[in-house]
Amino acid sequence: MRIVIQRVRHGKVSVENRVIAEIDHGLVILLGIGPKDGEAEIDYLTGKIASLRIFEDAQGKMNLSVLEVKGEAIVVSQFTLYADVAKGRRPSFTGAALQEVAKPLVEKFVSKLVDLGVPTRQGEFGAHMLVEIDNDGPVTIILDH
Repeated sequence: MRIVIQRVRHGKVSVENRVIAEIDHGLVILLGIGPKDGEAEIDYLTGKIASLRIFEDAQGKMNLSVLEVKGEAIVVSQFTLYADVAKGRRPSFTGAALQEVAKPLVEKFVSKLVDLGVPTRQGEFGAHMLVEIDNDGPVTIILDH
């Protein structure tokens, strides 16, 4: 799995001019699924994300997790995180999992975050989405597992 996490003041996902997910304080998580990914990766990464101390405490230090600040999350499936641009000028996405593999894993990823106590919304798998991210900091973290 390849994940880009952005700490946000506001995040919103729209499909065809219709808002399908919106949060204020929290995380926008861009999630790429590889062909060999499974529940072990989901368990590890959702646990890491829920407890990742990237929110500021009263002293301005990154000491608090999304759980501790009572933040929310939006998960957006992002197969383009597996883009390979080593050859030519057009990216290849053959390293990304096929839709029938990736879609249920995205659903499990979202469910696991919710089970861990992070209110989580999601984009629409396979749709052309407009993702608005008001990055706070900016704080952007990349996880690859």
